[in-house]
Amino acid sequence: PSVLDSFALLSGQLNTLNKVLKHEKTPLLRNQVIIPLVLSPDRDEEIMRQTEGRVPVFSHEVVPDHLRTKPDPEVEEQEKQLITDAARISPDGAQKQIQSLNKMCSNLLEKISKEERESESGGLRQNKQTFNPADTNALVAAVAFGKGLSNRRPPGSGGSVQSGQPGAGAIIAGASGMQQVPMSGAPAQQQPMLAGVQMAQAGQPGK
Repeated sequence: PSVLDSFALLSGQLNTLNKVLKHEKTPLLRNQVIIPLVLSPDRDEEIMRQTEGRVPVFSHEVVPDHLRTKPDPEVEEQEKQLITDAARISPDGAQKQIQSLNKMCSNLLEKISKEERESESGGLRQNKQTFNPADTNALVAAVAFGKGLSNRRPPGSGGSVQSGQPGAGAIIAGASGMQQVPMSGAPAQQQPMLAGVQMAQAGQPGK
């Protein structure tokens, strides 16, 4: 019974308040000024919940912005000037200005989309791989360690001395068979062996 009595009392008070607010002599609430009674720099969880996390505190810094019911005087003057200028423009002139503005906006959007496409294509070109990692690794292994290289000598690198060639050609052709034999004595007595033929160079140092 006590709960029912309290509920009936609250219901009656709410009905009375609604009647007062709906009465024609009651001034509109939008014309009333809201004065903050409690300002605190501390975080208020209730305000956070009511404002869905937009206003964490109700302090002197945020109150003028959140309780403002009209714009700044400078903004009001600019708005009045714009309204006055708009009233002076004829419908045909306004339509032309609208078309020109739409054209400028469409051109700007096309430029922005073109820049985005070019940047995306440039990024794709930069990210595209221009070499084969397997080939690169094979080249590095061949240069550094000789991996994969053939042991065969190219034709003409060695062999017997052909008849009729000059001495320089014989030396080049038989360079693979050159041996330097250490001997006791002066360097002039060293005798190089060219393709199995002993060439005596008396009185001259070996070359």
